[in-house]
Amino acid sequence: MAKKCVHKGCGKTYENENEECVYHPGPPVFHEGQKGWKCCKPRVLTFDEFLEITPCTTGKHSDVDDTPAPEPKGPDLASQVPDNTPVSLGSLQEPLPAPVPRLPQAQAASARPSPSPAPPESEDDDASLEIKDGQSCRRRGCGQTYTSGSNREGEQCVHHPGAPIFHEGSKGWSCCKRRVLEFDQFMNIEGCKTKDRHLFVGSGKKPGEEKLDNVRHDFYQTGAAVIASLFLKKIDKERSTIKFSATTVDVDLHTTDSKRYQQELPLYGNIDPDKSKFRVLGTKLELTLAKLDGAGWPVLRSDEKLTGEIIQAGRAGRV
Repeated sequence: MAKKCVHKGCGKTYENENEECVYHPGPPVFHEGQKGWKCCKPRVLTFDEFLEITPCTTGKHSDVDDTPAPEPKGPDLASQVPDNTPVSLGSLQEPLPAPVPRLPQAQAASARPSPSPAPPESEDDDASLEIKDGQSCRRRGCGQTYTSGSNREGEQCVHHPGAPIFHEGSKGWSCCKRRVLEFDQFMNIEGCKTKDRHLFVGSGKKPGEEKLDNVRHDFYQTGAAVIASLFLKKIDKERSTIKFSATTVDVDLHTTDSKRYQQELPLYGNIDPDKSKFRVLGTKLELTLAKLDGAGWPVLRSDEKLTGEIIQAGRAGRV
C-alpha cells in the first residue's frame, strides 16, 4: 500500500520503506524575517525560497513524523524572584512612566504593512512540456503529486492564492482568516480557493535574466596557488560552468534569482588547468588556481592596474 512520507522537504509517495529519502531532520526556524531549517545553514527572506532549500540529510522514508519539537522557552526570570524580596522606599516614590497612547484600531490596521502580493502564475500547464512522475502541484497549499499515465479530467486543486503571513508568532495566509501558531499546523491549513486542474509545470517560461557586467572579487595566495573569490549569491550549480586554461578562467554563472555573470577572466600569471579547481559556496565562487612558476601575483587579473604593492607568498624569512 502506498504511503506518503512525512519527512520535511520530502513529501513523496512511496511503497518501498527502504527507498532513499532526502529531507530536513530539524524544525523550521523563523527569526527577524529570515527563514531556514535548524539542521542546516541556509537562510532566506521569502517563503518560496524557504520551500526550495535543498534538504541536508539522507535516510529512509517514514510515515511517522520524528522531527524534534522546538525547544521550550527559558523560565521567566520574574517568576524566580521570591515573594519576600525587600523593596526600598525610594523605588516606591519614583514616578511611573507616562502611558503610551494607543492608536485607534482602524488607524493601527492601516499602519500595519500589508503583505506583498503573490507573483502572477500561469493558469495552465503547457501541453508540450513533460510532467515528471511525482511532480508536486505548484500552487501553494495544494500538495498533490502527479502520477504518470493518470487521467487529469475532473481534477480539483484546492490551494491558497495569497501570500504567507508570519506575524508575532502567528502564521497564516493573506487570502483567508485562519491563523495558527505551529509550522506544521500552518502547512496543513486547507486551501480556500478551488480550480479545475492542478498546475504542475505552468508555461515553462522563465523571466529574462539580468546580466551582470562585474562582480566583486578578492584573492590571497600561497607559493603554490592563488585562491580567488567571486562574490555572487545563489549560484545555480546545475546551469553554471567554469573552464580553466593556462592564462584564463571562463566563467558562466547563473543564479536561482535570474541573474547571470559571464566573462573570460585574464589571469596575471600562468596556471596548471588540470590541477586548478573550484567550489560553489552560498555567497561566492571560490577558485583555486595552481601556479606554474610559484611567483607572487600583485593582482588577480592581467587587465588590472598594478598598485606597486609588493606581494609575498608564504612565510617571511628571518633577517
